[in-house]
Amino acid sequence: MRKGERVDHWFVRLRPTVKDQPSLLYGKEIKPPWEAGWLRGFFFEEIKVVIPETLCKTIIGFSPEYPCDIPNVATANETRTDDGCFFEAPASAKRAGGLHRIPPVVKLMAFSSIVRALARSPLSTELLSKLNRQRELRLNGISRLPKGLVASALAQNSGRNLLVVVPTLEEAGRSFAQLEAMGWQTVHFYPTSEASPYEPFDPETEMTWGQMQVLADLINGDWESSQNATAKPSLAIVATAGALQPHLPPPDAFTPFCLTVKRGMEFDLDTFGEKITTLGYERVPLVETEGQWSRRGDIVDVYPVSSEMPVRLEWFGDEIEKIREFDAATQRSALDKVDQITLTPTSFAPIVSEALKDHAEFTDAMNRVSTEEGSRRFLGLAFKQPASLLDYLGENTLIAVDEPEQCHAHSDRWVENAEEQWGSGEWGVGSGGEPISTSQTLPKIHRSFDECLADVTKFLTIYLSELSEENSGINLASRSLPVTPHQFNKLAQTLRGERDRNFSIWLISAQPSRSVSLLQEHDCPAQFIPNPRDYQAIDKLQINHTPVALKYSGLAELEGFILPTYRLVVVTDREFYGQHSLATPGYIRKRRQASSKQVDPNKLRQGDYVVHRSHGVGKFVKLESLTINHETRDYLVVQYADGILRVAADQVGSLSRFRRTGDKAPELHKMTGKAWDNTKNRVRKAIKKLAVDLLKLYAARSKQEGYTYPQDMPWQEEMEDSFPYQATTDQLKAVQDVKRDMESDRPMDRLVCGDVGFGKTEVAIRAIFKAVTSGKQVALLAPTTILTQQHYHTLKERFAPYPVNIGLLNRFRSAEERRTIQKRLATGELDIVVGTHQLLGKNVSFRDLGLLVVDEEQRFGVNQKEKIKSLKTQVDVLTLSATPIPRTLYMSLSGIREMSLITTPPPSRRPIKTHLSPLTPEIVRSAIRQELDRGGQVFYVVPRVEGIEELTANLREMIPGGRFAIAHGQMDESELESTMLTFSNGDADILVCTTIIESGLDIPRVNTILIEDAHRFGLSQLYQLRGRVGRAGIQAHAWLFYPQQRALSDAARQRLRAIQEFTQLGSGYQLAMRDMEIRGVGNLLGAEQSGQMEAIGFDLYMEMLEEAIREIRGQEIPKVDETQIDLNLTAFIPSDYIPDVDQKMSAYRAVAAAKSSEELKYITAEWGDRYGALPVPANQLLRVMQLKQLAKKLGFSRIKPENKQHIVLETPMEEPAWNLLAANLPEHLKTRFVYSPGKVTVRGLAVLKADQQLQSLLDAMNKMQGAVAEAVVV
Repeated sequence: MRKGERVDHWFVRLRPTVKDQPSLLYGKEIKPPWEAGWLRGFFFEEIKVVIPETLCKTIIGFSPEYPCDIPNVATANETRTDDGCFFEAPASAKRAGGLHRIPPVVKLMAFSSIVRALARSPLSTELLSKLNRQRELRLNGISRLPKGLVASALAQNSGRNLLVVVPTLEEAGRSFAQLEAMGWQTVHFYPTSEASPYEPFDPETEMTWGQMQVLADLINGDWESSQNATAKPSLAIVATAGALQPHLPPPDAFTPFCLTVKRGMEFDLDTFGEKITTLGYERVPLVETEGQWSRRGDIVDVYPVSSEMPVRLEWFGDEIEKIREFDAATQRSALDKVDQITLTPTSFAPIVSEALKDHAEFTDAMNRVSTEEGSRRFLGLAFKQPASLLDYLGENTLIAVDEPEQCHAHSDRWVENAEEQWGSGEWGVGSGGEPISTSQTLPKIHRSFDECLADVTKFLTIYLSELSEENSGINLASRSLPVTPHQFNKLAQTLRGERDRNFSIWLISAQPSRSVSLLQEHDCPAQFIPNPRDYQAIDKLQINHTPVALKYSGLAELEGFILPTYRLVVVTDREFYGQHSLATPGYIRKRRQASSKQVDPNKLRQGDYVVHRSHGVGKFVKLESLTINHETRDYLVVQYADGILRVAADQVGSLSRFRRTGDKAPELHKMTGKAWDNTKNRVRKAIKKLAVDLLKLYAARSKQEGYTYPQDMPWQEEMEDSFPYQATTDQLKAVQDVKRDMESDRPMDRLVCGDVGFGKTEVAIRAIFKAVTSGKQVALLAPTTILTQQHYHTLKERFAPYPVNIGLLNRFRSAEERRTIQKRLATGELDIVVGTHQLLGKNVSFRDLGLLVVDEEQRFGVNQKEKIKSLKTQVDVLTLSATPIPRTLYMSLSGIREMSLITTPPPSRRPIKTHLSPLTPEIVRSAIRQELDRGGQVFYVVPRVEGIEELTANLREMIPGGRFAIAHGQMDESELESTMLTFSNGDADILVCTTIIESGLDIPRVNTILIEDAHRFGLSQLYQLRGRVGRAGIQAHAWLFYPQQRALSDAARQRLRAIQEFTQLGSGYQLAMRDMEIRGVGNLLGAEQSGQMEAIGFDLYMEMLEEAIREIRGQEIPKVDETQIDLNLTAFIPSDYIPDVDQKMSAYRAVAAAKSSEELKYITAEWGDRYGALPVPANQLLRVMQLKQLAKKLGFSRIKPENKQHIVLETPMEEPAWNLLAANLPEHLKTRFVYSPGKVTVRGLAVLKADQQLQSLLDAMNKMQGAVAEAVVV
């Protein structure tokens, strides 16, 4: 601290040196002067100053817990917040302690300081001088990470944009992840397909959209630089050698197809719609994914394929008044306005088609082939000189060719394949799907790599090679650090040696504070600078040759190095802890939000079976408008066995979808008779019994006592910060729930539910680390051997920086290895053990087991489940499940176990495209080839082991050059383990396997799955299998094949159609998810209650269960099923306001489901945002719903006029309850509200206009609801 400043107390983080104690964290508050006696026997790991909030106002730059060294405290004006962003106090606010936000992009700029240091080096100046003279430079002896650093330094120093050309898509992914952290304002991955340009199909749409995004930025960049002479280059692009091939329309042909829209410009709305339709945008009722647009009056939604978010445009007359981004999931727009957007075509096909119109002499030939797919084939015909990416770059671009020899070799292979296909002439497809020859008319559009490089000479170019060659270029002599992970003494010794040679040393770490403290323990002082752009603090440390630590927890694959020519050393987590990249980089189209919609479980379609609370099961026929007594309303028409029931749309809450596990259609009830009431009464009795049991269980659980974990320690935050992805809100909420349970004095029994790939494992990892750092052992139980292998490797990687010992117990382990693990568990030497059901064996004992994590509990057998239950009474239990559990059940069953639901997909998550097809060699070849051409891997799943070898042999012939592996449950353990590791490491392209991959396997590079004989699998199995792909944010494909000559059974066909409907995260997916929820409920409730649920439908069952629990707990204000409002009001949604029937039904459902006035206000704002100003009938509908909410809450079942004088409020409430409500009414109203058994009469109210009646009732009931809090309402 600075001299003269008072510190109220210190917090010291210590580690014991006593051998027989585990290496864990201990903390104690020590008030100055330090209590030296207490510190005896310990050595310092790190000292942290804790400054009271009140003191922070006088010390700008520190948060209440700001890590620093004693006595030197960093004096930068930044402080760190919980989300890792930085704040800075502007000069005007420094005295008052105000804070000003720096953009979160700072978090990603870990290498910007190193790039700046390199750019300022005399060597960079010399290299640039040479480059400007010679136009090209060859830099040798330089490994992957320094390649990006040096190229960025040279480009940024000379004020140029940067294009990095690499050999393969995988290398492009690695370079892209690194460049993102190197100080560039924008970094683009320009994806190119490995397929021949003469294929009769287009590249993956994701790739085309990725190209559009880059081209749009380049075109806009040219415009901006022409408008602003001082604009600095700030763009870096990574591409493969394929980007240098002619594969694009020329810029002068592409630019007219780009539509730039600005706020304030005049643009006829109809013309705008026609224009974007010609660009390939599809008009839909609801915009959910790229390439779609919709119009509602003067509002247009469009999702540009070149943007990360959809936009909403509002017209005022012919002027575009507002442009706002909106969230495709919620359909709500942001408050921030956008000045302009650029709409590119959705593909290159419209541009090529337009250009082909000028070539009438080829019309006959063109008529014989399909030009919609594979438009690239016709580029040479459409344009005299098709363009490459180079034609779109500005002159101020530096080109860096990475490993030119490898680029040359890879390009040569590609050219050879293209030449062969071009020579065959079979690259057109006739109307019948047969290949036809068009080679006489279409020119060649591929060229050699040397010809591509001829175009590169227009730009300044550097060639980067890892190997150094004599007399060939400049050798930068980069070398790796001579260290072994976890040998911190040797690492510190190496760094001290380099420091003494006046080299600048940089530590790049996901846990920088720990890395710094480890070096300090070994006499190598270093300092963590939280803000990588705090150049003043960094320069000061560099002058003193003190190692600088910067935080980086992104996806880049990093490896430390020594670069003597620049006098630079970089150390990463790989050298410290042996920690490799936590993710596989590849082309992932960026999105700020997931495109999937939230589930609308009760979406009704014509023909659906529904349950009416009072009348039972019926069939929804249609939605119709009726005008009765000059009052227009929408009605849902429901068919019953003995007639038709019309339900007002504002009463839609009384209907729910009838869902059950069987496929058989239910019988329709009669509206007359007692059958439905008898069924309900029978079910209600059974439900009451369950509710009593639940409450007993809840009471019993609250009496149990368990271990109380301490609050999070500093390592916990550091480990969580190393997560390379942005955690979703649901994930963070689940983590909070788990930690709260662990810190309470009751044993935890929590279930975390979430779809495949939604991040349940990360929740478990954080809980496991909390338990281990608190001195407890952890067991992670998984149903399959392969899944245990995956969990084991994930934990080893995440916990590599920490003194945590992890063991693996499964059938891949030998008897001797198992005995060793069991012994280490019993002595406490092992902190974590991952295993299959072997963990439940009699020979396995723990020294101090604190947490049991169970993955996919429903997949274990009955005996294994009993053993798990016996363990639950002693320790905290966290269960993970992909079988979804509905939120209503989550609320009701809190007595059985606590639950956390993860329903938010990760931002990059995309719906899986599901194809249903007869099995043909052509389709199989095309599906596999397309995945391999974009650098991915493939699962090929068969239902049985027999014939798997023969199938693989056939596939080898079909895909020459493909690398195959086979996996099934009958293989030898070591062979299976070796195969899976080979495949997950990327050393095989296609895994031919059985359902052994079904559960939990996570290989992000696999994004196509082919399932043979799909009709032999159950719906749940198909769903789980399909969930193995699409986890990396890349557009994934699932192919479901059935035999070509075989007729499928109706049940099999329905299953396959159902899984195909899962395609978009839309209605089919939602209904299938909902049906799986029923399975999950059945698992939890048992057979008897599942039968009751079958009788009345899932939704009504859940509603009655909640009612029963409330009733037993003693609720005084009566519960009414539904409140019917019969005032003469025109309250509906006009068809010209929301024309789409599906959206209109959703809007009615949202209004009916609203539980509070806040939710209705949200709906009002949402409708205004999406559809424009609310018309009077729609506004009236929302006010009626507000009245209905209040009336239902207060126990009124119906509101209706009586004798043209009075309004009657029907209610089952007793007089004491009414007296409680009436006490809150103003004195002048009390005499007008008259209670009698079964009703409350409001005298004289019916003589007013309907609108005034509504307002008077709203005012009165708002007053009454003040009494509800005093009543016992649960």
